[in-house]
Amino acid sequence: MKSQTSSQSIISNGASQIKPKALYVLSDRHFDEIYGRDVHAELARRVDIPSSLITPEIYKQSAQTWPGVEMIFSGWGMIPIDEAFLSRFSALQVVFYGAGSVKPFLTDAFWRSGVQLTSAVAANAVPVAEYTCAQIIQALKMAWQSAFYIRKEGKFPKYYTPPGAYRTTVGLLSLGMIGRAVAERLRSSYDLKVLAYDPYVTPEEADSLNVTLVPLDEVFERADVVSCHTPALPETERMIRGRHFELLKPQTTFINTARGAVVAEDEMIEVLQRRPDIIAILDVTYPEPPVAGSPLYTLENVILTPHIAGSMGDECRRMGRYMVEELDRFLAGQPLLYRVNEERVAVIA
Repeated sequence: MKSQTSSQSIISNGASQIKPKALYVLSDRHFDEIYGRDVHAELARRVDIPSSLITPEIYKQSAQTWPGVEMIFSGWGMIPIDEAFLSRFSALQVVFYGAGSVKPFLTDAFWRSGVQLTSAVAANAVPVAEYTCAQIIQALKMAWQSAFYIRKEGKFPKYYTPPGAYRTTVGLLSLGMIGRAVAERLRSSYDLKVLAYDPYVTPEEADSLNVTLVPLDEVFERADVVSCHTPALPETERMIRGRHFELLKPQTTFINTARGAVVAEDEMIEVLQRRPDIIAILDVTYPEPPVAGSPLYTLENVILTPHIAGSMGDECRRMGRYMVEELDRFLAGQPLLYRVNEERVAVIA
């Protein structure tokens, strides 16, 4: 385990104005999105950090080392933290990852190093929850079905009866960070019944969210909208099968903003081809994007979007802000609110 250097205590006790050294390590195209001028100015008041960054290309092409850098501020495009990386950043204490899933860059060497890691996954959960709730309300109004009918027929439908958003039923698959954020928004803003499937959540936790826990099949049988927030794990791969889509009531909508691998996509497609009455809104697929010629591109009851539910545009600045707040906690010697450990990383979608 790395021992913590004196930079925190130096700053906190006012004995010196020495700032800990930090660097940005991420892809060039995401730097401005996450950190930008305002966020960079906030960081520069606290740490010694240049506005330049180390991109994956610069890292690979250089043999440079950064022995005095104690902190890294990162995001999409983070370099794998392996033995070679740790030797080049020999004083590294903490990585502030201003994006979502940390799985792509973590290694066994990182977990042995004692370097702390915090992630902006909670910030990224905000737009996903907002997107999901918007799609839930659209689904309960049968907005997509009516739009499809109008485009195909060139006229308004004479009459249709959507479930509506009053005491109808929403089903959530998994109550992790995003699933809970969706449940909280549904509880505070709408008069809806919410069912959930999550074998790791206690009835007391579900009660606090105004959610009723039920078996997986029952979510599909009872809900007017089913929204998937299940992380991709070995035990959840292809968890949602064709038979679950068969259980859906007529005019039900399935939303997936989690990971495509949790759905048996071939089986889902087969049911969607036979059941034009149900709608699938897929922001994620497996593989992503779907292979050329996939029926997902042409099925009239599929809404396919290119992984847009998470942070985009100015929403990314929220992730940078979260990292500024985490830095303040670190410098004050407080626990990191969004610290990622080896056990927790497995359930981050």
